[in-house]
Amino acid sequence: MTEHALIAHRPGAAQPVLQAVSARVERASLGVRFEYRLTGKLAALAIPARAAARRADRLWEHTCFEAFVEPQGGERYYELNFSPSTEWAAYAFDGYRQAMRPLALAQPPSIVVTETAEELRVTAAVEFAASHDAPWPWRIGLTAVVEDLAGARSYYALRHPRANPDFHDAAGFAVLLDGSAR
Repeated sequence: MTEHALIAHRPGAAQPVLQAVSARVERASLGVRFEYRLTGKLAALAIPARAAARRADRLWEHTCFEAFVEPQGGERYYELNFSPSTEWAAYAFDGYRQAMRPLALAQPPSIVVTETAEELRVTAAVEFAASHDAPWPWRIGLTAVVEDLAGARSYYALRHPRANPDFHDAAGFAVLLDGSAR
C-alpha cells in the first residue's frame, strides 16, 4: 500500500505544527481500507474526542479525513468522512455536487484511531453494499481537514485543481484503485 503525501491547499495556510499529512488506500477482501496520518505537534490541533461510532453529518467542519470514490463509467461518486471521534458519514452524488443523499453501506465502517503526542492515525475499513458496487477501476481522492485550537482550518489533498478548496472536483481524484483483491 503506497503512502501518498497530502498537500495544503495554500502552502501558507498549512498548519505550521504539522510535519506531514499522508494517506493510503487499498482494496481489501470485503471492501476498501483507508489510512490517514497526521505527524507533528498534535497538542496545537483541535482533534475531536472519541465518541460512540455512529453516522453523523457536518464532520468536515472539524478535523476530519475524507475519501472521494468515483467508480468507472460515469459521473457518480461517493464521499466518505471519518472523524477521529470514530463518527463517520457516507454520501452518494449523481455528478459534481448533484443529488447528495446518504450512501447505504453493507455495515458501518470499522474505524480505528491511534494517537500519540506526535502522531494521529485513523484507519477505516469500508464495505460497500452490493447495490453500490461498481465497475473497477475506481478513482480516489484522499483529503483531510485539519483544525487548530483557534478554529482555523487547513485543507489537504493529493492535488488542488481549483482556486478555492473543493474536494468534490474529480480532477483531484488522483489515485487509481484497480479493484484486485489483495
